[in-house]
Amino acid sequence: MKRKTFIQKSFGAMLIAIPAYSFLGCSSSDEGGGEVPEPNANADCLANGTVISIGSNHGHSLIVSKADVQAGGAKTYSIQGTSGHNHTISLTAANFTSLQNKTSISITSTNDDSHTHSVQVSCA
Repeated sequence: MKRKTFIQKSFGAMLIAIPAYSFLGCSSSDEGGGEVPEPNANADCLANGTVISIGSNHGHSLIVSKADVQAGGAKTYSIQGTSGHNHTISLTAANFTSLQNKTSISITSTNDDSHTHSVQVSCA
């Protein structure tokens, strides 16, 4: 390949790659982006606990135990995990009733460090 052809093809590839990278990069707020757990016909939060998906995650984690689901009272959780900053989510008694009835819930975290995360809690 001649130098001129190589430069032209490289420049063309950059014109495509840079906008694609910008489009796929992290945004200031969460529009999803986390892996959503596969639906499980045998899912039961009271028997098996929960599965968590945090959108646009960069080290955050959350555990909603089956004991919390059974208790059913409103509760606030920290989702800091290994991230350098914290967010919290608050689950209401109504959220826990949904989980007790094997229905997934979605909550948006607090806005900390100029962004939020969408958190999905599903039955395991």
